[in-house]
Amino acid sequence: MIPLAPLKLGDVLNGAFSTMGKYWKQLFGMGAALYGGAALLMAAAVAIAYSAVGDHLERVVSLRDGEEAASADVVPLVIAVSVLALLGIALMAIVSGLMFAVVPLVLQEAVLGRAITFAAVWQRAWAHAARVIGTLVLMALVAVVPMLLIMAALFGVVIVAITQDSPGGSPAMTMTIGVLGALLTTPLAVWIWGKICLAPAIVVFEGQSPVAALRRSSQLVCGDWWRIFGIALLVSVMASTAGYFIQMPFSVLGMVPAMIGTSSPGGDPSPTAIVVAMIGYLVSMMIGQMVSQIISTTFPQLVMGLLYVDRRIRTEDLGPVLAEAAGSPQDRGPQPGGAHR
Repeated sequence: MIPLAPLKLGDVLNGAFSTMGKYWKQLFGMGAALYGGAALLMAAAVAIAYSAVGDHLERVVSLRDGEEAASADVVPLVIAVSVLALLGIALMAIVSGLMFAVVPLVLQEAVLGRAITFAAVWQRAWAHAARVIGTLVLMALVAVVPMLLIMAALFGVVIVAITQDSPGGSPAMTMTIGVLGALLTTPLAVWIWGKICLAPAIVVFEGQSPVAALRRSSQLVCGDWWRIFGIALLVSVMASTAGYFIQMPFSVLGMVPAMIGTSSPGGDPSPTAIVVAMIGYLVSMMIGQMVSQIISTTFPQLVMGLLYVDRRIRTEDLGPVLAEAAGSPQDRGPQPGGAHR
């Protein structure tokens, strides 16, 4: 898939596209199974929730202007929405962890030119899922916590200034502190993310723990931060743009049942019509989002995996090891990702 030499941008992009073309069944099939399964579970949960609180919802929707909903109707709706939100977060965490494991697993075989079955990908992805999820959580915390601490310190200065009735308590000063906090924290978060962006691939390629993967990523990125960040930013823009154009027709399609279901010649639409229209719109949006999510997850992670391989070729002379593993001449090999040597 790639030359066993330091990779240029074209080599990285060609390797990612070639892997998607040759292993599309494993990559997109797994993505469709995971995101589709999560969508079906959420749909079932919504149906169960609606059957449980549907009467309360109808009473709240059919309130006239000026009427207030009874707490006996509002509380069950709030609980149902909260449970659905928590379920959605849990499903997204599991699906994201599995997809971030699937892509490096497929890439690991692709760079060696070896086949891998759907069942093998599924089994091995679950084996890595917990560590990958832990890594993603740690990456978010490592990037966000310093930002929150700095912002809290800056706004603490504002609060002290206001309570002491000093000139610094003016709205202009508050806005200045807010802008300064954003200017300080955003570059910090970006820099931290660039240092640890290879961690999910390292968990799968090397079998590292989440903390060890973050350290290993920082070591590999050292000395090449700008190049890795630039490529990661480019592919993120490419994936986001592709996802946007994929979602557009589904968004337009979803508006059709919404307009038909809510257009009522005799007056206001019934609660049932509103629910049916919302379901049609949400289903269309979910399908578009699912296809977009598969692309926006798969392509950038393939690139990050190839950047990991590139850094090992550049810093650890991985090329001969990969050529030996692939059983091919050095001038045309692909590569795995076993434990670093």
